[in-house]
Amino acid sequence: MTMLRPAIMLLLLLTLITGGLYPLVTTALGQWWFNAQAKGSLIEQAGEIRGSRLIGQAFSEAKYFQGRPSATAEAPYNPMASGGSNLAGSNPELDKQVQERVAALRAANPQATPTVPVELVTASASGLDYGISPQAAAWQIPRVARARQLSVEQLAQLVAQNTQTPMPGFIGQPIVNVVQLNLALDALQK
Repeated sequence: MTMLRPAIMLLLLLTLITGGLYPLVTTALGQWWFNAQAKGSLIEQAGEIRGSRLIGQAFSEAKYFQGRPSATAEAPYNPMASGGSNLAGSNPELDKQVQERVAALRAANPQATPTVPVELVTASASGLDYGISPQAAAWQIPRVARARQLSVEQLAQLVAQNTQTPMPGFIGQPIVNVVQLNLALDALQK
C-alpha cells in the first residue's frame, strides 16, 4: 500500500505533463513559429480559401494541369479517407486502370510525346499528392496551351515559376505544385 500512493501520484503527474501541458506548449509554439503551416498551409485568394498547398485537387478540364490520380475513397483527394488503391503491381486491375488512364491522357493531349509520364497514371500511397515532376507538367503543356490559347513558352515559364526545388538539391527532386500552378493560370487569364 505504501507504493500505491506514489505510483498514482506519478501517473497523475505524467498524465498532466504528457497529456495536457506538452500538447498545449507544442501547439502554442507551432502557432507562433509556423502559423500558416499549423493552420493547414491554406491558399487564400480574395478572402476565399481555395485549398491547401499540401493536398492535391481533382482538375479534369483541358485548360488545367492534372496531378497524380487519387485513390481515396468516396471522392478524389479526400483527406478524410487518405490511402492508396492497395493494388499490387501484378494485379490485372491495376494494369487495366493504367492502360485506361494512358489512353485518356493521349487522347486529350495528342501533340505530346506518346510516352506518358508514369506519375500521371499511378496513384500515390496517400492519394493526396499535390505535386508532379516538371517533366510531367511539361508533357501537359500542349493541351493546356491549346485550351487556353496561350503560347507554349508562356506556360513553360509559368511551370518554372511554380517549380519548388529542395534547398539542398541532393535531398529530393524538384516538384510542381499543381494547385498553385492552376491558380496562377486562372490569375493570368483574368
